[in-house]
Amino acid sequence: MGRNPKLRIRLSKVQDNASKVVDLCKGSKIEVGGVAKGVCGNVSVARAMVDGGCSFLADSRIQNIINLKKENLNIPFMLLRLPMPSEIDEIVSLVNFSLVSMTEVVKLIDEACRIQNFYHDVIVMVDVGDLREGIWPSESEIENMAKTLKGCQRVRCMGVGTNVGCFGGVLPSPENLDKLVQVGRELEELLGYKLEIYSGGGTSSLALVEKGIMPLGINQLRVGEAILLGSDVTGRRSIPYLHRDTMVLEAEVIELGRKPSVPIGAVGADAFGNVPTFVDKGVRLRGILAIGKQDVRLEGISPLQEGVYVLGASSDHIILDLEELAGEITIGSTISFKVDYGAMLAATTSPYVKVVIEER
Repeated sequence: MGRNPKLRIRLSKVQDNASKVVDLCKGSKIEVGGVAKGVCGNVSVARAMVDGGCSFLADSRIQNIINLKKENLNIPFMLLRLPMPSEIDEIVSLVNFSLVSMTEVVKLIDEACRIQNFYHDVIVMVDVGDLREGIWPSESEIENMAKTLKGCQRVRCMGVGTNVGCFGGVLPSPENLDKLVQVGRELEELLGYKLEIYSGGGTSSLALVEKGIMPLGINQLRVGEAILLGSDVTGRRSIPYLHRDTMVLEAEVIELGRKPSVPIGAVGADAFGNVPTFVDKGVRLRGILAIGKQDVRLEGISPLQEGVYVLGASSDHIILDLEELAGEITIGSTISFKVDYGAMLAATTSPYVKVVIEER
C-alpha cells in the first residue's frame, strides 16, 4: 500500500501540458519558464517542464533552486521572489537572474558580485495594479531605478516584468501589460540599451495569448499552474487544451461510524479560532481521514468518489459524510481528491504527504 497520505503526480501529463503551453506561446514569440514552486521544486516535475520545452526554471525559494541545480538540468534559473538581503551572497552564485524592485537591494547585489567576482542579471518588477511587488510606474521611481542600475558595475538590467492576479486578483489585460511595455521603453532610454525581456506574468496571461490580444513587446511568461494542473484559478477556468487529471491526493480512513450531524453541548471556537456551524441531517455515516489542515488546504480539495462530502478538518484529521457513498468502505480504505493550486502547494510542502511520481 505504501505510506499515506500521498499525492500522485502523473509526469507524462505535466510534460504534455508544458509542451502545449510552449507551443501556444511560441506562435506569439513568447518564451515560457516553468515555475516549480507549486510542487516545492520537485526534481522530477521540474525535469518534465524542461523536457516539455520550458526555456528556464523559476522558483521562489533559494533552497529549491539549490536542490534543482544539483540535478544538472543545464538550464537557467530565475529567483521569483524578491531577494532577501540575507540570501544575496547565495543568489549571485546560484541564480542566473532575479527579480528586483528596491534600489537598496540592487546595490547589495552589485556589492556581493564585486566581492565574489560575479556578474548578475536582474529583471525590474513593475506594479501595474495588483499591488504586490514592483516599482510604481511613475517617472520618479523609473528614473531612480535607472540611476541606480547605471551606477552598478556588475549588475545588468535584463528586462522588466510584472505580476498580476496573486494578491489583488487583478486580471492581466492589454492595457495593464502595455503599461509594462511603456515602462520598459522608458528604462531603455534612460539606460541607453535595449532590454531583452518583457515578462508579462504567468498562467493568467495565457488567455491573452489564446485570444491574440497580448501586447506587442511581451516576450516571456512564467507559468506554473497551467502546466501543473491545467487550470487558471484567477480566471476561474479549466484550460481546455490541457490535462486536468495530473494529480490525485489520497488519504486513508482511520475511523468509521454513525454519529449525529450536529455536535452535542455548548459550542465555542474550534482549534483554529473559528466558530463552526452545522446543518442537522440526523444520524449519518461519518469517516475520519489521516490528513488535516497541517497537510493540505481544505478548500482546495474535491472528492473524486461520488457521495463523499467534506465536513471540515482539524490540524490532523479531515471529517467526511459518507452516508451517500455507493459501495463498501472499511478502515484503511483510500479516499481520493482532486487538488487546486493551493492544495497542491500545501501538500507538496508538507513533510507528512508522500509525493509519488508516476510516469503516466
